[in-house]
Amino acid sequence: MISSNDLKKGVRIELEGAPWVVESVATQSASGRASNTLVKVRLRNVLTGQVSDRSLKAGEKYNEPDLRKREAQFLYAAREGDSTAYTFMDTETFDQFELSEVEVGDDARLLLENLELRAVEYNGRVVGVELPPYIEMKVVEVEPGARGDTATGGVTTAAVTENGLAIQVPLFVKVGDRVRIDTATQQFKDRVGR
Repeated sequence: MISSNDLKKGVRIELEGAPWVVESVATQSASGRASNTLVKVRLRNVLTGQVSDRSLKAGEKYNEPDLRKREAQFLYAAREGDSTAYTFMDTETFDQFELSEVEVGDDARLLLENLELRAVEYNGRVVGVELPPYIEMKVVEVEPGARGDTATGGVTTAAVTENGLAIQVPLFVKVGDRVRIDTATQQFKDRVGR
């Protein structure tokens, strides 16, 4: 059981007989003595991709969905009409499977060929993927930054990674550098090297 107090981005709960993944969480404190603290969450249905905003009472308990995870690898993305299909491979059985844009969600922006990740299976069907906490990417484009007060280390400039992800990086990052991206925030974590 998972308490509504323990919800954070990426946590999966079962609600109304379906698996949901938490997209964002905000807590609203009670204003009166008899009022309950509310946990406002944005949830995405793992099966349909439907997004729902809910207000949950603090301390309510929810079941964890029966999700199985297995090691997989991203192979490629292919445009099919108006959408993109993402092809993955199970690294144990070498079976390939496809997921739609809805099933992959925002994580599609972080996918690189041969990226090791986990496939999420619900009732025998792959319904999504779980990325590692950090992904290394090569920087292919950096806007020149204006040097100023760099003593605080807060000066950044726009950069583009090898898969087209636009991020803000410190001024010392140059084209060809490898950077680590936090998959939870999709932001620059640190420079790894060249």
